[in-house]
Amino acid sequence: MTKFIFTLLATTLLALPAVSKDTLTVYTYDSFSGDYGPGKNIKAAFEKTCDCELTWVALGDGVAMLNRLKLEGKATTADVVLGLDTNLTAEAKSLGIFGKHGIDVKRAIVPGGWNDDTFLPYDYGHFAVVYNTEKMPNPPKSLDELVNGDASQKIILEDPRASTPGLGFLLWMKTVYGDKAADAWMKLKPRILTTAPSWDAAYALFTKGEAPMVFSYVTSPAYHMVVDKTEKYQAADFAEGHYLQIEVAGLIEASKHHALAEKFMDFVLTPDFQNEIPQNNWMMPASQTSTPLPDAFGKLVKPAKTLLYSPEDVFAHRRDWIDEWQKAVNG
Repeated sequence: MTKFIFTLLATTLLALPAVSKDTLTVYTYDSFSGDYGPGKNIKAAFEKTCDCELTWVALGDGVAMLNRLKLEGKATTADVVLGLDTNLTAEAKSLGIFGKHGIDVKRAIVPGGWNDDTFLPYDYGHFAVVYNTEKMPNPPKSLDELVNGDASQKIILEDPRASTPGLGFLLWMKTVYGDKAADAWMKLKPRILTTAPSWDAAYALFTKGEAPMVFSYVTSPAYHMVVDKTEKYQAADFAEGHYLQIEVAGLIEASKHHALAEKFMDFVLTPDFQNEIPQNNWMMPASQTSTPLPDAFGKLVKPAKTLLYSPEDVFAHRRDWIDEWQKAVNG
Protein backbone atom coordinates (compact mmCIF):
# COMPACT_ATOMS: atom_id res chain seq x y z
CA MET A 1 0.00 0.00 0.00
CA THR A 2 2.82 2.39 0.90
CA LYS A 3 4.53 1.59 -2.39
CA PHE A 4 1.28 2.28 -4.24
CA ILE A 5 0.84 5.68 -2.57
CA PHE A 6 4.47 6.65 -3.31
CA THR A 7 4.05 5.64 -6.96
CA LEU A 8 0.79 7.59 -7.24
CA LEU A 9 2.37 10.67 -5.65
CA ALA A 10 5.39 10.51 -7.96
CA THR A 11 3.15 10.13 -11.01
CA THR A 12 1.03 13.08 -9.91
CA LEU A 13 4.07 15.30 -9.39
CA LEU A 14 5.41 14.41 -12.82
CA ALA A 15 2.07 15.32 -14.35
CA LEU A 16 2.03 18.79 -12.82
CA PRO A 17 3.04 21.58 -15.23
CA ALA A 18 6.44 23.13 -14.59
CA VAL A 19 6.31 26.57 -13.00
CA SER A 20 7.73 28.95 -15.57
CA LYS A 21 10.13 31.67 -14.50
CA ASP A 22 9.57 35.30 -15.37
CA THR A 23 11.63 36.23 -18.43
CA LEU A 24 13.30 39.63 -18.71
CA THR A 25 13.78 40.56 -22.35
CA VAL A 26 16.66 42.95 -22.97
CA TYR A 27 17.33 44.47 -26.38
CA THR A 28 21.04 45.03 -26.98
CA TYR A 29 23.63 45.04 -29.76
CA ASP A 30 25.43 42.08 -31.31
CA SER A 31 28.86 42.42 -29.73
CA PHE A 32 27.42 42.82 -26.21
CA SER A 33 25.49 39.55 -26.25
CA GLY A 34 27.86 37.67 -28.58
CA ASP A 35 30.34 34.95 -27.71
CA TYR A 36 33.08 37.39 -26.74
CA GLY A 37 30.93 40.05 -25.10
CA PRO A 38 29.93 40.54 -21.45
CA GLY A 39 26.35 39.35 -21.99
CA LYS A 40 26.76 35.74 -20.90
CA ASN A 41 28.46 36.61 -17.60
CA ILE A 42 26.01 39.42 -16.84
CA LYS A 43 23.10 37.10 -17.56
CA ALA A 44 24.46 34.50 -15.16
CA ALA A 45 25.16 37.07 -12.43
CA PHE A 46 21.73 38.68 -12.69
CA GLU A 47 19.86 35.37 -12.70
CA LYS A 48 21.50 34.56 -9.35
CA THR A 49 19.69 37.58 -7.87
CA CYS A 50 16.20 36.53 -8.97
CA ASP A 51 14.01 33.57 -9.81
CA CYS A 52 14.01 34.64 -13.44
CA GLU A 53 15.57 34.22 -16.84
CA LEU A 54 17.31 37.01 -18.77
CA THR A 55 17.00 36.83 -22.55
CA TRP A 56 19.15 39.00 -24.81
CA VAL A 57 17.73 40.09 -28.16
CA ALA A 58 20.58 41.29 -30.38
CA LEU A 59 19.61 43.94 -32.92
CA GLY A 60 22.78 44.90 -34.75
CA ASP A 61 24.02 48.24 -33.47
CA GLY A 62 22.53 51.03 -31.35
CA VAL A 63 20.99 53.04 -34.18
CA ALA A 64 19.42 49.87 -35.57
CA MET A 65 17.98 49.25 -32.11
CA LEU A 66 16.39 52.70 -32.06
CA ASN A 67 14.94 52.11 -35.52
CA ARG A 68 13.38 48.84 -34.26
CA LEU A 69 11.83 50.65 -31.30
CA LYS A 70 10.35 53.26 -33.64
CA LEU A 71 8.60 50.49 -35.57
CA GLU A 72 7.36 48.64 -32.49
CA GLY A 73 6.39 51.62 -30.34
CA LYS A 74 4.38 50.68 -27.26
CA ALA A 75 3.93 47.16 -28.67
CA THR A 76 7.62 46.37 -28.14
CA THR A 77 8.40 43.08 -26.42
CA ALA A 78 11.45 44.58 -24.71
CA ASP A 79 11.49 45.11 -20.96
CA VAL A 80 14.85 46.89 -20.97
CA VAL A 81 16.90 48.44 -23.78
CA LEU A 82 20.68 48.42 -23.35
CA GLY A 83 22.98 49.90 -25.97
CA LEU A 84 21.66 53.29 -27.00
CA ASP A 85 23.99 56.20 -26.32
CA THR A 86 23.57 59.86 -25.42
CA ASN A 87 23.47 60.79 -29.10
CA LEU A 88 20.17 58.91 -29.30
CA THR A 89 18.54 59.42 -25.90
CA ALA A 90 16.52 62.54 -26.74
CA GLU A 91 15.03 60.85 -29.79
CA ALA A 92 14.39 57.67 -27.78
CA LYS A 93 12.54 59.68 -25.10
CA SER A 94 10.35 61.22 -27.81
CA LEU A 95 8.91 57.76 -28.54
CA GLY A 96 7.08 57.89 -25.19
CA ILE A 97 7.86 54.28 -24.24
CA PHE A 98 10.58 54.70 -21.59
CA GLY A 99 9.88 55.11 -17.89
CA LYS A 100 11.93 56.73 -15.14
CA HIS A 101 14.58 54.46 -13.65
CA GLY A 102 14.33 55.63 -10.02
CA ILE A 103 18.04 54.99 -9.38
CA ASP A 104 20.36 57.33 -7.47
CA VAL A 105 22.36 58.86 -10.34
CA LYS A 106 25.23 59.71 -7.97
CA ARG A 107 26.25 56.07 -8.36
CA ALA A 108 27.11 56.77 -12.01
CA ILE A 109 30.70 57.86 -12.69
CA VAL A 110 31.09 59.33 -16.18
CA PRO A 111 32.85 62.41 -17.61
CA GLY A 112 30.73 65.49 -16.96
CA GLY A 113 28.54 63.73 -14.39
CA TRP A 114 25.04 62.29 -14.87
CA ASN A 115 21.56 63.68 -14.19
CA ASP A 116 19.19 61.81 -16.54
CA ASP A 117 16.19 60.25 -14.73
CA THR A 118 15.22 58.07 -17.72
CA PHE A 119 18.49 56.49 -18.86
CA LEU A 120 21.40 55.11 -16.85
CA PRO A 121 24.97 54.89 -18.17
CA TYR A 122 26.63 51.49 -18.04
CA ASP A 123 29.93 52.30 -19.79
CA TYR A 124 31.72 55.01 -21.73
CA GLY A 125 34.67 55.52 -24.04
CA HIS A 126 36.22 58.08 -26.35
CA PHE A 127 36.11 57.32 -30.05
CA ALA A 128 39.44 57.05 -31.88
CA VAL A 129 41.07 56.05 -35.11
CA VAL A 130 42.79 52.74 -34.37
CA TYR A 131 45.72 51.86 -36.62
CA ASN A 132 48.14 49.01 -37.29
CA THR A 133 51.62 50.25 -36.35
CA GLU A 134 53.25 47.68 -38.61
CA LYS A 135 51.43 49.05 -41.66
CA MET A 136 51.28 52.69 -40.60
CA PRO A 137 54.26 53.90 -38.54
CA ASN A 138 53.21 57.56 -38.89
CA PRO A 139 49.49 57.83 -38.09
CA PRO A 140 47.50 61.06 -38.37
CA LYS A 141 47.86 63.30 -35.32
CA SER A 142 44.63 65.17 -35.88
CA LEU A 143 41.29 64.84 -37.60
CA ASP A 144 42.54 67.37 -40.12
CA GLU A 145 45.56 65.17 -40.96
CA LEU A 146 43.19 62.25 -41.44
CA VAL A 147 40.94 64.24 -43.77
CA ASN A 148 43.80 65.65 -45.85
CA GLY A 149 46.22 62.72 -45.67
CA ASP A 150 47.54 60.12 -48.11
CA ALA A 151 44.57 58.62 -49.96
CA SER A 152 46.42 55.32 -50.40
CA GLN A 153 46.23 54.74 -46.63
CA LYS A 154 42.62 53.73 -46.17
CA ILE A 155 40.25 53.80 -43.22
CA ILE A 156 37.18 51.65 -42.53
CA LEU A 157 34.20 53.56 -41.16
CA GLU A 158 30.73 52.61 -39.91
CA ASP A 159 27.39 53.74 -41.30
CA PRO A 160 25.91 56.57 -39.16
CA ARG A 161 22.40 55.47 -40.15
CA ALA A 162 22.80 52.09 -38.41
CA SER A 163 25.80 52.29 -36.08
CA THR A 164 26.47 54.37 -32.97
CA PRO A 165 30.22 54.55 -33.75
CA GLY A 166 29.31 55.61 -37.28
CA LEU A 167 27.12 58.35 -35.88
CA GLY A 168 29.92 59.24 -33.45
CA PHE A 169 32.37 59.84 -36.28
CA LEU A 170 29.83 61.97 -38.14
CA LEU A 171 29.33 64.09 -35.01
CA TRP A 172 33.08 64.34 -34.49
CA MET A 173 33.43 65.69 -38.03
CA LYS A 174 30.57 68.14 -37.44
CA THR A 175 32.01 69.29 -34.11
CA VAL A 176 35.40 70.08 -35.65
CA TYR A 177 34.35 71.39 -39.08
CA GLY A 178 30.90 72.87 -38.46
CA ASP A 179 29.51 74.45 -41.65
CA LYS A 180 32.51 73.13 -43.59
CA ALA A 181 31.82 69.49 -42.72
CA ALA A 182 30.57 68.65 -46.23
CA ASP A 183 33.86 69.84 -47.74
CA ALA A 184 35.79 67.80 -45.18
CA TRP A 185 33.77 64.69 -46.07
CA MET A 186 34.57 65.15 -49.76
CA LYS A 187 38.28 65.45 -48.96
CA LEU A 188 38.14 62.34 -46.77
CA LYS A 189 36.17 60.28 -49.29
CA PRO A 190 39.22 58.93 -51.21
CA ARG A 191 40.61 57.49 -47.94
CA ILE A 192 37.45 55.54 -47.08
CA LEU A 193 37.88 51.88 -48.03
CA THR A 194 34.30 51.03 -47.10
CA THR A 195 31.50 52.07 -44.77
CA ALA A 196 30.47 48.97 -42.81
CA PRO A 197 26.97 48.48 -41.36
CA SER A 198 28.27 47.95 -37.81
CA TRP A 199 31.33 48.22 -35.59
CA ASP A 200 31.66 44.41 -35.60
CA ALA A 201 31.84 44.27 -39.38
CA ALA A 202 34.27 47.19 -39.61
CA TYR A 203 36.66 45.86 -36.98
CA ALA A 204 36.65 42.38 -38.49
CA LEU A 205 37.79 43.84 -41.82
CA PHE A 206 40.49 45.82 -40.04
CA THR A 207 41.94 42.85 -38.15
CA LYS A 208 41.93 40.86 -41.40
CA GLY A 209 44.27 43.49 -42.82
CA GLU A 210 41.90 45.12 -45.30
CA ALA A 211 43.01 48.62 -44.24
CA PRO A 212 45.58 50.10 -41.83
CA MET A 213 42.94 52.18 -39.96
CA VAL A 214 39.47 51.70 -38.53
CA PHE A 215 37.14 53.91 -36.53
CA SER A 216 36.82 52.46 -33.05
CA TYR A 217 37.66 53.43 -29.46
CA VAL A 218 40.61 54.63 -27.41
CA THR A 219 40.12 51.45 -25.35
CA SER A 220 40.28 49.01 -28.29
CA PRO A 221 44.08 48.51 -28.11
CA ALA A 222 43.65 47.20 -24.54
CA TYR A 223 41.91 44.12 -25.96
CA HIS A 224 44.89 43.31 -28.15
CA MET A 225 47.35 43.92 -25.30
CA VAL A 226 45.47 41.65 -22.88
CA VAL A 227 44.12 38.95 -25.20
CA ASP A 228 46.50 38.91 -28.18
CA LYS A 229 49.60 39.96 -26.21
CA THR A 230 50.49 42.54 -28.85
CA GLU A 231 50.79 46.33 -28.94
CA LYS A 232 50.77 46.64 -32.72
CA TYR A 233 47.27 48.14 -32.69
CA GLN A 234 47.14 51.64 -31.22
CA ALA A 235 44.76 54.60 -31.07
CA ALA A 236 45.84 57.86 -32.72
CA ASP A 237 45.84 60.85 -30.36
CA PHE A 238 44.06 63.71 -32.16
CA ALA A 239 44.93 67.33 -31.44
CA GLU A 240 41.33 68.57 -31.70
CA GLY A 241 40.18 66.20 -28.94
CA HIS A 242 38.09 63.04 -29.06
CA TYR A 243 34.32 62.58 -29.24
CA LEU A 244 32.82 60.80 -26.22
CA GLN A 245 30.32 57.96 -26.21
CA ILE A 246 28.27 57.15 -23.10
CA GLU A 247 26.19 54.00 -23.51
CA VAL A 248 22.95 53.70 -21.58
CA ALA A 249 20.17 51.40 -20.42
CA GLY A 250 16.49 52.28 -20.13
CA LEU A 251 13.37 50.46 -18.97
CA ILE A 252 10.16 50.20 -20.97
CA GLU A 253 7.29 51.76 -19.00
CA ALA A 254 4.72 49.24 -20.27
CA SER A 255 6.90 46.21 -19.46
CA LYS A 256 4.92 43.21 -18.21
CA HIS A 257 7.82 42.57 -15.82
CA HIS A 258 8.24 46.10 -14.54
CA ALA A 259 9.57 45.17 -11.09
CA LEU A 260 12.12 42.85 -12.68
CA ALA A 261 13.14 45.57 -15.13
CA GLU A 262 13.67 47.96 -12.21
CA LYS A 263 15.77 45.34 -10.49
CA PHE A 264 17.94 45.01 -13.59
CA MET A 265 18.37 48.79 -13.85
CA ASP A 266 19.66 48.83 -10.26
CA PHE A 267 21.94 45.87 -11.11
CA VAL A 268 23.54 47.82 -13.98
CA LEU A 269 25.49 50.04 -11.58
CA THR A 270 26.64 47.24 -9.27
CA PRO A 271 30.13 45.69 -9.35
CA ASP A 272 28.70 42.37 -10.62
CA PHE A 273 27.73 44.17 -13.85
CA GLN A 274 30.50 46.76 -13.99
CA ASN A 275 33.31 44.22 -13.48
CA GLU A 276 32.40 42.72 -16.86
CA ILE A 277 32.78 45.94 -18.83
CA PRO A 278 36.56 46.57 -19.07
CA GLN A 279 37.68 43.12 -20.24
CA ASN A 280 34.57 41.96 -22.07
CA ASN A 281 33.06 45.09 -23.60
CA TRP A 282 36.44 46.86 -23.66
CA MET A 283 35.02 50.18 -22.47
CA MET A 284 35.36 52.18 -19.27
CA PRO A 285 33.03 51.21 -16.40
CA ALA A 286 30.36 53.75 -15.47
CA SER A 287 30.33 52.95 -11.76
CA GLN A 288 32.45 51.31 -9.08
CA THR A 289 34.06 47.94 -9.79
CA SER A 290 35.36 45.50 -7.20
CA THR A 291 38.37 44.59 -9.35
CA PRO A 292 41.08 46.93 -10.69
CA LEU A 293 41.37 47.80 -14.37
CA PRO A 294 43.94 45.74 -16.30
CA ASP A 295 47.41 47.32 -16.56
CA ALA A 296 46.84 47.77 -20.30
CA PHE A 297 44.31 50.54 -19.59
CA GLY A 298 47.14 52.61 -18.15
CA LYS A 299 48.86 52.57 -21.55
CA LEU A 300 45.93 54.01 -23.50
CA VAL A 301 45.66 57.46 -25.09
CA LYS A 302 44.23 60.01 -22.67
CA PRO A 303 42.32 62.61 -24.71
CA ALA A 304 43.28 66.16 -23.80
CA LYS A 305 39.79 67.38 -24.72
CA THR A 306 36.37 65.72 -24.72
CA LEU A 307 33.92 66.58 -27.51
CA LEU A 308 30.20 65.92 -27.09
CA TYR A 309 26.94 67.32 -28.45
CA SER A 310 23.89 67.42 -26.17
CA PRO A 311 21.24 64.76 -26.88
CA GLU A 312 18.83 67.54 -27.83
CA ASP A 313 21.23 68.99 -30.43
CA VAL A 314 21.69 65.59 -32.04
CA PHE A 315 17.94 64.94 -32.09
CA ALA A 316 17.31 68.31 -33.72
CA HIS A 317 19.96 67.96 -36.44
CA ARG A 318 20.78 64.26 -36.95
CA ARG A 319 18.73 63.81 -40.12
CA ASP A 320 20.12 66.97 -41.72
CA TRP A 321 23.70 66.03 -40.84
CA ILE A 322 23.23 62.52 -42.24
CA ASP A 323 21.80 64.01 -45.45
CA GLU A 324 24.86 66.26 -45.64
CA TRP A 325 27.15 63.23 -45.24
CA GLN A 326 25.28 61.20 -47.88
CA LYS A 327 25.43 63.97 -50.46
CA ALA A 328 29.13 64.54 -49.81
CA VAL A 329 30.29 60.92 -50.00
CA ASN A 330 27.92 59.86 -52.78
CA GLY A 331 28.23 62.96 -54.92
